[in-house]
Amino acid sequence: MAKEKLPSRKENFSDWYNQIVLKAELADYAPVRGCMVVRPYGWALWENIQGGLDRRFKETGHVNAAFPLLIPKSFLEKEKEHVEGFSPELAVVTIGGGNVLEEPLIVRPTSETIIGYMYAKWIKSYRDLPVLINQWGNVVRWELRTKLFLRTLEFYWQEGHTAHETAEEAQEETRRMLDVYADFAINDAAVPVIQGVKSENEKFAGAIQSTTIEAMMGDTRALQSGTSHFLGQNFAKAFDIQYLDRNNELQYVWTTSWGLSTRFVGAIIMTHGDDQGLILPPKVAPIQVVIVPIHRDEAQKSAVMPVVDRVFAELKAAGIRLKVDDREQVSPGFKFNDWEMRGVPLRIEIGPKDVEKGSVALARRDIPGREGKSFVPQDGLAAAVAEMLTTIQAALLERATAFRDANIHDPKDYAELQEVVQDGWAFSWWCGDAACEAKVKEDTKASTRCIPYDQPGGSGKCIVCGKDANKKVYFARAY
Repeated sequence: MAKEKLPSRKENFSDWYNQIVLKAELADYAPVRGCMVVRPYGWALWENIQGGLDRRFKETGHVNAAFPLLIPKSFLEKEKEHVEGFSPELAVVTIGGGNVLEEPLIVRPTSETIIGYMYAKWIKSYRDLPVLINQWGNVVRWELRTKLFLRTLEFYWQEGHTAHETAEEAQEETRRMLDVYADFAINDAAVPVIQGVKSENEKFAGAIQSTTIEAMMGDTRALQSGTSHFLGQNFAKAFDIQYLDRNNELQYVWTTSWGLSTRFVGAIIMTHGDDQGLILPPKVAPIQVVIVPIHRDEAQKSAVMPVVDRVFAELKAAGIRLKVDDREQVSPGFKFNDWEMRGVPLRIEIGPKDVEKGSVALARRDIPGREGKSFVPQDGLAAAVAEMLTTIQAALLERATAFRDANIHDPKDYAELQEVVQDGWAFSWWCGDAACEAKVKEDTKASTRCIPYDQPGGSGKCIVCGKDANKKVYFARAY
C-alpha cells in the first residue's frame, strides 16, 4: 500500500501546502465555501498552541471569559473607522425564529464592540482597573479568497481585550502581549518572528497603533502571525467606558486588543515542512514520539512486543506524548512514511535485533535518511529521548532562522528592491509616506510588513523616493 507523493515545495509551494493539510489529516474542506473542518490531529496541534499561549496569558495576570457570537449591527456603527474596515467582510443575520429581526445581527468578525459594551457596565472606578480578559472562540469574516488555516471564512482564535487607567499602561500592555506572542512563536513553535509596528495603512481598523509578529515562510513570503493593538480611547468613547479616577473625576479608559488564530497552524506547516510532509516542533507536536514494532512472525512478535510495551510505559511516565503503531495490515515502510507525513519529531524502531542488543533505533524527522538515525541503549531511554527532542526543537529554530536571515536583503536602489521582493524580503529605509508604500505595492505586490523595533540606528534615504528617512521597514509579499 503506497501513498501518493506530495508535490515538491520548489515545484508548487501552494499545492504542496494544500496537500499536506489534507494528507496529514489536519483539516478538510467544509460544505460551505471558505470554511474548514479541523480534524482531530489538527485540533490537537491547535490545543497545544492554545496551551502554550494560555499559560503565558495567565502568568501575566489575564483571565478567560466568553462573549456572544451575535452583535447588534448598531454596535459596529459606533466606531466609524472600525465599521469601515470590516464592512466588506460581515455576515449579517436578518431572520431569527422565522421572523425578520427589528435590528440585524452581525456574526462577530472580532469582539471589540460587544466587549466595549460590557466593560461600560462593569467599570465604574479606578479600583476596577485594569481589566485583563481573554476569550477563546471563533469569528466569521467573509473572505473572498480562502486557504485552509491561513484565511478561512470562519476561524478559531483568542482575542484579548484590556482596559487601563492611563495611555502608558495600555501601551505597555500592547507591547507585553506582543512579547508573549514572540516568546511562544520562537520558543514553542520554533518560528523566528520579527516584532514591529504596522504602518498607518496596514494597522487594525479603529486602532491608534498596531504591532505585529511577522514570520518568513518556506517560499520566503511573509505571514502576519499575531497582532497586538493600542486602541487609545476610540472604543471607550464609542461605548462610553468611563470611570471615576483618583481625584473623583470621570475619565475614559484606555484599551487594547490582541489576537492569534489558527493561521498559526499554517505558519508551523510552511516554516518547517519538507517534501515528505510536516515537521512539527516537539513542544507543540500532538505526538512527539511514535514507536514502530518490527516483526515478521508470531515468534518475533512475542519477543518484540513486551519491550515495546515497557518502553511505551517508561516514556509515558516521563511525560512524553507518544503512540505505538501496531497496525498489522501495513508494512513498517508504510508506517515510516505515514508518520513522516504527519511530522512526528522522533520515531523509535524496535525489532528482534534491537531486543537482543538491548537497544532501539531512533530516527529524527528533521534529518531524513541514515544521517538522522542512531542506536541507543534501552536503559535510560527516557532521558535520551527527552534530550533528543530538545535537540530537534533547537535545530528547527536554528534552521528556520538561518533560512530567514539568508533571504532578507538590503537593496541598493528601488530597481533592486523590485527584484528582491519577488523571492525574499527587503529591509530598506522608508520615509513613512503612504504614497511610497502604495507605489511598492502597485509595482511589486509587496507590502510593508512592519517597522521593526530592532533598528540599525542612524538615517538614510527612502528606497522609493530618496527623501530622508530615519526608520527601516520590511517589504515583502505576504499571505
